[in-house]
Amino acid sequence: MNWDSWSLDRIVILFVSLAFLLIGIQVTMFHYRQSFTHKAMWAPVLSSPIFFLAGLVLVMYNASWLSTLFMILMWIGLVDGLIGFYFHFRGVGIRVGGYALRNFLIGPPVILPLVFSAVSVLGLIAIYWKE
Repeated sequence: MNWDSWSLDRIVILFVSLAFLLIGIQVTMFHYRQSFTHKAMWAPVLSSPIFFLAGLVLVMYNASWLSTLFMILMWIGLVDGLIGFYFHFRGVGIRVGGYALRNFLIGPPVILPLVFSAVSVLGLIAIYWKE
């Protein structure tokens, strides 16, 4: 495979796509463990495979409509992660003892939704990147 023909944005989109596959697996395990007690838990579980597939297809077929779709999905992912951060942070606070360190350790992972948003931002950087 000739890697010289792959632009940086294409490689980053591939990385973002694969990252959403892995994040989606982790999010699914965490939310399954909590029995999907809140409907918002379904958002990253359902969107991660869509983000993965959209990015993978965009890497293989560089069509302008796919690029636009991927950009819209990454904006959705950014917002979804920020909403998830709110719910996770609030979830830590409603535990007995409030925002004590032990609740951050055993409660909902506060950083994981921010990783979801950060990967979405990386996807947006790749889309908006002009060489």
